[in-house]
Amino acid sequence: MSRQSNTSIPTATTCPYCGVGCGVLARAEGVEGDRQHPANQGRLCVKGSALHETLVPAGERGFSPKVDGRDVSWAEAIDRVASAINGAVREHGPGSVALYLSGQLLTEDYYVANKLAKGFIGTPHVDTNSRLCMSSAVAAHKRAFGEDCVPGCYEDLELADLLVLAGSNAAWAHPVLYQRMKAAQRDGRKVVVIDPRETATSELGDLHLKLRPGTDTLLFNGLLVWLHDRKALDASYLKQHCTGLENALKAARQSAPDTRAVARGCDLTVADVETFYRWFAETGRTVTAFSQGINQSIAGTDKGNAIINCHLATGRVGKPGASPFSLTGQPNAMGGREVGGLANTLAAHMEYDTPGARQLMAEFWQTDQLAGGPGLKAVDLFEAVHRGDIKVLWVMGTNPAVSLPDNARVREALARCDTVIVSDCVSATDTTAFADILLPAAGWGEKDGTVTNSERRISRQRRFLPLPAGVKPDWQIISEVGQALGYVQAFDYRKPADIFREHATLSGYRNDGARVFNIAALAQLSDVDYEQMNPVQWPVTSGETGHVQQTPRLFSEGGFPTPGGRARLVPVSTQAAGQQPGQRYPLVVNSGRIRDQWHTMTRTGLASKLFAHRDEPFIDVHPADITDAGLVEGGLAMLTGPSGQFVGRVRSTSNQRRGEVFVPIHWNGQFASSALASELIAPTVDPISGQPESKHGIAAIKPLTAEWQARLLLPKHQTVLPTPMNASFDYWSRQVLPNSTGWWLAGRHRADWTELGWQCFGREPDLLMEDGASGRYRAVWLNEDQLEAVLMVESEAGAMPGVEWLDQCFAETGQELEHRWSLLAAGSADIEPAGALVCSCFQVGENAILRAIEEGCHSVEALSNTLKCGSNCGSCLPEVQALLASAPAQEGQQTGLSA
Repeated sequence: MSRQSNTSIPTATTCPYCGVGCGVLARAEGVEGDRQHPANQGRLCVKGSALHETLVPAGERGFSPKVDGRDVSWAEAIDRVASAINGAVREHGPGSVALYLSGQLLTEDYYVANKLAKGFIGTPHVDTNSRLCMSSAVAAHKRAFGEDCVPGCYEDLELADLLVLAGSNAAWAHPVLYQRMKAAQRDGRKVVVIDPRETATSELGDLHLKLRPGTDTLLFNGLLVWLHDRKALDASYLKQHCTGLENALKAARQSAPDTRAVARGCDLTVADVETFYRWFAETGRTVTAFSQGINQSIAGTDKGNAIINCHLATGRVGKPGASPFSLTGQPNAMGGREVGGLANTLAAHMEYDTPGARQLMAEFWQTDQLAGGPGLKAVDLFEAVHRGDIKVLWVMGTNPAVSLPDNARVREALARCDTVIVSDCVSATDTTAFADILLPAAGWGEKDGTVTNSERRISRQRRFLPLPAGVKPDWQIISEVGQALGYVQAFDYRKPADIFREHATLSGYRNDGARVFNIAALAQLSDVDYEQMNPVQWPVTSGETGHVQQTPRLFSEGGFPTPGGRARLVPVSTQAAGQQPGQRYPLVVNSGRIRDQWHTMTRTGLASKLFAHRDEPFIDVHPADITDAGLVEGGLAMLTGPSGQFVGRVRSTSNQRRGEVFVPIHWNGQFASSALASELIAPTVDPISGQPESKHGIAAIKPLTAEWQARLLLPKHQTVLPTPMNASFDYWSRQVLPNSTGWWLAGRHRADWTELGWQCFGREPDLLMEDGASGRYRAVWLNEDQLEAVLMVESEAGAMPGVEWLDQCFAETGQELEHRWSLLAAGSADIEPAGALVCSCFQVGENAILRAIEEGCHSVEALSNTLKCGSNCGSCLPEVQALLASAPAQEGQQTGLSA
């Protein structure tokens, strides 16, 4: 398949990762930031910079649909999907069909999927993986404002004189926004970081509140009480625009009567709590930005409302530099919310329980089969699949076999379901393994449509790669199924612009100001206008000259979409944070993102540079807990919880609170033997939003004592371990390297490497070094003058050499004899090892930074000028600063973060 764009002129499109919604200028051979896009103004993080390296290779995707494992025509596949849906509806009713969607879909895809399911099949069971990251913020917005509206915009993060980051490691999860926050630092501006861990974002903070997990509600309830008792509320704003203060205060005071109670409950010092409260009271321009550390909790909605209560009570909503701000996880989570992607909503921000909403929807779509009420949310939906209530499940662009909690049960559900349909641009994921019908969908660079970012900004995603033969965009697949079900006119779309115009029209249909979400001014865009559409923030209105006008901020003067037009302060009680540790499971498990990977790695797992920073699953553990559990830093350990296990490399860090560990969410069955973070989290959900707990599991930890550990390198195309090896180890993880594929391996029992080599490669190694006394074994297989395999075995992982030089050898031919023997040493005397990677953007290793420090680079600015580290996305700056701090002091040395 050719991956060349048709022109050397780059295409202005949108990054498909986090909710920042950065603009990119894309070609098949590379991407750069779009300086004209208001979200990022030309900046890109390392993941965005590597987008061209994550285009799915031809060998890892399908180009024709599959039914029961055999290739079929699109006509047959569409017929099979329609027949399965018709059969289930006929025999079991519309509720036996469900769709599970993704924040990776474009708004047009989302719209058609919801229209088909809720409007014509008649099933309400349509949910999305955005349930896992954003639904608690959605519920909090609705309870407070009357509608799912983010009041502020990105500029407020820069204008704020007090920036509060709650449950947000923006440096790694939203790097470009973090760059904007950091660039806005100035005299008098303060930053408070609220997080149980010390993260890369913590270095931005003037105050880090390292609170006990799950106590955010207590902290913000205490703030509301403190502000009230010191007469720091905005009485005028409350009187004109709000209700519920008395009840909210009463609930808050029950758990947080004073700062001592807050400090005790949050495990903070009274001085730190009072400092935060005093700064909040004294600073009019305050933004509280909150993300997954708040949302992904069984009390996520209450946490969100506790934050919003404090902003409403002080009149800090929708004003320049003053707002609560929900940072979205996925690129189009908000677009999905706009069109009803959540099971409890209808399209265009309408609700099932809003009087007249169902009739309005049925009238607009001209259907008499509209779903009668809310459907099942993600966790409950898959439980219904497990029970057998859902007979047909259609999964689009997501990987629930990895991402949902208690994924062993999710996999059982998928295996039990009568018909599983999966639309994806990747043919082999943990979820596609369960597909009865597999539909090859277009990937990011092949799709046209729109997405909406965290600040309500709609941007165009434009195709810059040709659509491969046999592959279709999601909206077209869904539309063809709708037509096969008999709804020809309703799904007679020819292009994404047709869908967008209908979506925009619906947003204004009989609206009359009742709903804030309104983009009806865009409903008349021509195809050319749609193609050229610039980023715009909703609501969008028509100006006097006919030009559309966008809305950067909401509610600064009230006007909330509630029956009385007033915002609501919500009484919030302090709740337990999920399962509690005990004798059997003494540790609290926190999960989250790392800097260079995204979700379940189906995209970022294709780029070698994105593995260089963290190349295998790991467990962050406090040094004291390492000692108590008999662990070894750099050794393997196993976390065991009530419903599963996780194996990873131990990383010692005092950034972690004692009694708590952190694991990454990204590794899956394609990349590791036992590293599903979701196996350690119980499938408990927020009772209001239905968002599952993802930040609070429990587990015990013990060392995985290995008799041996090994590195195996094979050619780039060989992404599966040789079968004979599968029975020989207790741990494996796969790493994508620039020129080869690498594995970490470990086993508890001695292996016969000579026999294994014969079984895997059919012959003895061409080069061999073996030392039975030390447990060292190194072997090299050559295919004429081309490197075929390298196996290095050691009794301890710490004795394992780096593989950078070996990887380069896989790209070479004509191995000279002297050079060949260097393969056993895994290095050449002429090449210095890079050490641990620090800067992914420019591939700068720890050793180069240390050498530059020795040679006189005694500041971040000097290192950046010399090596470029920290000069792009900035995510590596905390690690650069740590290396500077640990280096021997030099006279006149400066280590400030002047970059």
